[in-house]
Amino acid sequence: MSKTVETYQQFINGALVESQSTEWIDVENPYTNEVIARAPKGNEEDVNRAVEAAKAAQPAWGKWAPVARASYLKKFADLIRANRVELARTLASEQAKILPLAQVEIDVTAEYFDYYAGWARIYEGEIINSDDPQENILLFQKPIGVVAGICPWNFPFFVMARKVAPSLLAGCTTILKPSSNTPATTFEFARLVATLDLPAGVLNFISGGGASMGKALVKHPDVDMVSLTGSVEAGQEILRDAAEKVMKTSLELGGKAPAIVFPDADIDLAVKAVTDSRLIYSGQVCNCCERVYVHASVYDEFVAKLKASFEASATGDPFADPTPAYSSQIDAAQLEKIDAMVRRAVAAGAEVLTGGKRADKGTGYFYEPTLITGATQDSEIVQKEVFGPVLPIVKWDDYDQVIADANDVEYGLTSSIFTTNVNTVMQSIKDLSFGETYVNREHFEGIQGFHAGWRKSGIGGADGKHGLHEYLQSQVVYIRY
Repeated sequence: MSKTVETYQQFINGALVESQSTEWIDVENPYTNEVIARAPKGNEEDVNRAVEAAKAAQPAWGKWAPVARASYLKKFADLIRANRVELARTLASEQAKILPLAQVEIDVTAEYFDYYAGWARIYEGEIINSDDPQENILLFQKPIGVVAGICPWNFPFFVMARKVAPSLLAGCTTILKPSSNTPATTFEFARLVATLDLPAGVLNFISGGGASMGKALVKHPDVDMVSLTGSVEAGQEILRDAAEKVMKTSLELGGKAPAIVFPDADIDLAVKAVTDSRLIYSGQVCNCCERVYVHASVYDEFVAKLKASFEASATGDPFADPTPAYSSQIDAAQLEKIDAMVRRAVAAGAEVLTGGKRADKGTGYFYEPTLITGATQDSEIVQKEVFGPVLPIVKWDDYDQVIADANDVEYGLTSSIFTTNVNTVMQSIKDLSFGETYVNREHFEGIQGFHAGWRKSGIGGADGKHGLHEYLQSQVVYIRY
C-alpha cells in the first residue's frame, strides 16, 4: 500500500460530507498495484440526498442569466489551471496514463469550461412564421432540469467537464458519478469547487458502484436526464430503466473504428496516425482506430512500416523520462480480456505479426503493441471492441467491398481514411456510416465539433452547439394580437 492514501468525501449540496454508507472503494494505481486513495462506496441514501439538493437548487439556478451561470464555468477553469500539475499527477497515478497525456487532459478540461462559458450569449431560441398574420410564434430553449452524469474510467476528468459544463450553462443542476476505477481526480476537483460560492445543490459529486448507485440515479423519479459515457451493456441497462420514466438519455458507448488506407495515401503519415490512434492511452479510447484496411498495392510497405512503428513504441512507467508511448491497462480484468481476444483470434486462424502477449514489467497490467493479420471480416477481433493496443490489418482491392466491410459492425462512432485524392475523400465520407470521419489524421475530436455515434455507439452526443442542446428542451408560445 502507498505511504499516503487519500480519503475522499461525497460533495452534496455545496459541502464535502461523509457518505451514508460505511463501505469504501480502494483506488489502485494500475502501474504500481498500490492503493493510492479511498472513495465512498455510496448507497441509495447518498443518491437521494444529492438528487434532493439538485432538485431544490434547479428552479433558482435555471432563472439566472446564462452569463451569470457561465461565470462559474470560468471559475472552474481558473481553479483547474491553478492546480494543473497536481491534478495531472493524480490522474496519471489513478489510471496509469502517461504524465504528458494526463496533463493534456487536465488542460483541455480547463479549455472546455471556458469554451462553454463563451456560449452564454450565443445560444438562442427562434421566431417562427405563423399562418395567421395576427400571431407570433416564439420558441424558447429551457433547461431540462436535474441531470445525472455517469463517467467512464478512461478520460474521467475531461468527460466530467463534458457533462458538467453544458448542463450547468443550460440551467440544469447536476449529479456527477465518476467511475469506481478512477474517482480520485474528480474528487480533487470537488475539493476545489467546495472553495467557491457556487449555490448549494447546483453541482454534486457522488461515488459508488455502477450497478447500485448508477441504477438508483437513473430510476430516481426526480432525475430528468441521464448522460452516460460507457459500455454498450451499460447503455442498454440505462435505456431499460429510463423507459419506465420516458426520460431523455444521452449515451456515448463503444466503438470499432475502421481506418482505410487508399493506394495514393501518404504512407508515412498514415502509419503515424494509425499508431497514435491505436496506442494512445494503451488503446483504451472509444474513438481509437480498432481495425485498418490497407489497399493491396501498398499493403506490404504499410505493414512493414506499421510493424516497425509498433515495435518502437515502448511501454512502462507513466512518470518516466523519456516518456513511454503508453503504460498499463486499467486493471487485471481488462488485461485478461485483451489477451483472451488475441488468443481466440489466433485459434481461429489469424497470425500475430508482432506482440501478442502480456509484457512483464514486474508490476502493472501490460500488453505488448500487437498487430494481427489474416483475420476474416466476420471474426471477433474485427467485429468486437478490443479496447487495448491490438490492431487487426485487412488487405483490400475493391472500393465497394472495403466500404461495406468498414460499415459492417454494430458500432458507428468514428472512422478514418488516408488518401491524397479529393474525389476519394468526398465519395468516402458520403459512403461511410459513422458519426465522425477523420481524413489524413489521427482519431481525436475537437471540443467545437459534435462527438456522436451511430448504431450501438450511442444516442445523442457531446461538444459544440449540439452538445449544449442535449440539455435544453423547447417551449413554443403562440401569441395572438
